[in-house]
Amino acid sequence: MKWKRDAGLTGRILLTWALLLLVYLVFMGILMALGLPSGFIVLIAVVMGLVQYFFSDRLVLMTTGSKIVEYDEAPDLHRMIEKLCTEADLPKPRIAVMHSPMPNAFATGRSPNHAVVAVTDSIMQTLNRDELEAVLAHELSHVKNRDILTMTVASFVAMIASMIMNNFLFASIFSNREQGGAWIIAGIVAAVVWVIATLLMMALSRYREFAADRGAAYITNNPDALISALQKISGRMDRLPPEAKVAAEGANAFYIIPALSGKTLAGLFSTHPALEKRIENLEKVRAEIRGY
Repeated sequence: MKWKRDAGLTGRILLTWALLLLVYLVFMGILMALGLPSGFIVLIAVVMGLVQYFFSDRLVLMTTGSKIVEYDEAPDLHRMIEKLCTEADLPKPRIAVMHSPMPNAFATGRSPNHAVVAVTDSIMQTLNRDELEAVLAHELSHVKNRDILTMTVASFVAMIASMIMNNFLFASIFSNREQGGAWIIAGIVAAVVWVIATLLMMALSRYREFAADRGAAYITNNPDALISALQKISGRMDRLPPEAKVAAEGANAFYIIPALSGKTLAGLFSTHPALEKRIENLEKVRAEIRGY
């Protein structure tokens, strides 16, 4: 396998970590300045940071309702991933299956040695073998590129800010005048932090999808299979009922194809590039592989 380390992705990951740390520190500093107990804020930040690092894979699996499957439960899936891991020079990840009408897949975990690749049962029914291999190779590319943990942390910062945004009015109503004012300011700050974290997540995620598409093409030596898979998945997603898409929104950034399209208001904050752009990128990779 010909593998190209993407310097652009590495640089974006490092920049995202630096900006997230800055946002995190500013957010904590403002909350302390508003009178919230500093020791409590630091303790919560440390505990949540450790939880994210050591249990990020379990948190994503719980959020999506995915279950780890052993070899005897899905032998074909295990063999397929073993073959791809050999090609990609990766340790075999744990494998999970999610029951959903949405054909999709994702990878999670803090490192190649602590990774999980998950697929929905419907994607295994939707794609042929070559297409499914290409999708799995895409997810293994995320593992090899080590971009999963960064996305998990970015989504966590956005989630905490969102929780404060959704509850600050309630907290301010049932607090005294001084505390109520502090909660209003905290809500405004949380809104700013949510926007920044979301923009960082979008910028990194869109680029990392291009990088994972490229990696999948080189692992399988078959970019056309991934093009076909992306088109099939996207076509099925367009026909899903809205409630099925909303149910998957929380893990949108991790899926190979987002549940929400750019045609919706939430889709304006899409974590994935447009399908047409991804296909165009894969066609360039096809030309590279064929040597013209």
